[in-house]
Amino acid sequence: MHDVLDPAEMVSDELNQRRESGYDVAELEEVVRLAIESGSPDEMDSAYARLEQSSLRADWAHEEPSALDQIRGSFPAPSDVPPLTLDGAGLRDRLLGAWLGRCAGCNLGKPVEGWSRERIRAYLDHADAYPITDYLPVLDPWPDGLKLNWCWPETTRGNIAFMARDDDTDYTILGMHILETHGFGFGPADVAEEWLLRLPFFQVYTAERAAYRNLIHGIRPPETASFRNPYREWIGAQIRADMWGYVCPGDPESAATLAFADASLSHTQNGIYGEMWAAALIAACFVTSDARSAIGISLDHVPPRSRLADAVRDMCDLHAKGLDWESARDDAEIRYGHYSFVHTVNNAALVTAALLWGEGDFTRTIGLAVQGGWDTDCTGATAGSIFGALHGTEALPGHWVDPLNDTVRSAIMGYDHSSLSDLADRTLRLTQSRHDS
Repeated sequence: MHDVLDPAEMVSDELNQRRESGYDVAELEEVVRLAIESGSPDEMDSAYARLEQSSLRADWAHEEPSALDQIRGSFPAPSDVPPLTLDGAGLRDRLLGAWLGRCAGCNLGKPVEGWSRERIRAYLDHADAYPITDYLPVLDPWPDGLKLNWCWPETTRGNIAFMARDDDTDYTILGMHILETHGFGFGPADVAEEWLLRLPFFQVYTAERAAYRNLIHGIRPPETASFRNPYREWIGAQIRADMWGYVCPGDPESAATLAFADASLSHTQNGIYGEMWAAALIAACFVTSDARSAIGISLDHVPPRSRLADAVRDMCDLHAKGLDWESARDDAEIRYGHYSFVHTVNNAALVTAALLWGEGDFTRTIGLAVQGGWDTDCTGATAGSIFGALHGTEALPGHWVDPLNDTVRSAIMGYDHSSLSDLADRTLRLTQSRHDS
């Protein structure tokens, strides 16, 4: 469950985090195991402290800073970004497409969140629904070991009446609220204030819950991201990226800067880069004609020697070499399958692959994102959002968007049962106010 209130899970997950990010922790594995077996909170706390004192391996090949000036200092020379030529109506259509695409992709992935791609394939084969062309059907009775997640009554074919509540959409709504309340100069402290005011503790997870706990204990940003937070490179920040891209069409640099202000409350290193990358990618979608071009621009806003940059480039290279989807997904499993299913790096690779092999088709794009496994609601949502921003509402088939009934449920105080059309209008006003200022 990755519970930030459980010392055993915390110290075990910190060991994994350190190992994955290049720290020399081999000699501490037995220390952690014994501490967990003892059941003693003091021994687990001591083991955690020893992990915090570990050092990077001498052979670690990556450079992954967390401070904004160091992140920016690592960027390559930026690519030329085409000018924004959309008029108000065209921009509003792309924004609504992005909101709708995000919701449809998220709803599609929710019933199988956390499933392996093999398990998803088994379910789809039982349902005669492979490859994905619509929301998942419900099987009665459930095949052995293949019962859909608890949310299935609201997120499956024929049962959808709105976008079900999900943190992937909560954070997009909250991002809009932050801009409306604090303006474009907001900082991590402003984000923290809105979390505490409007977002229930048990509706946030992993890194966000650790940062929230730290805030309650009086710790301030950026220490909220690093103190006893084993999930600081997981996907939670990346799913908060969309609003910053929406309000910076054609300006990926500004989108990435806003993303940093949000991400640094709860994440470090690749956790931060994931949000900056996704925000820059979405911003580029408003001025490019295809996903590959937007992905190329987005890489200008990721440290080039980071694991995230490697993952995105790897998928681009495999696509350029002509590999088929299944072979590329096999390759991603070999390279990134050791990460948690909710890590930033592996899921960013999957989003990239879904966009590339989706070939400009919405159904295929979100279908591949979800069929790929790992954090399916997050990858489906991000891929759908990017597609909508790139192509607009006309490219979104009705069987995906009509069941949403222009409505999204939300845990954000004051925003439950929001209208997606209204959210798109408010996002457009923010975009225009930034341009006018």
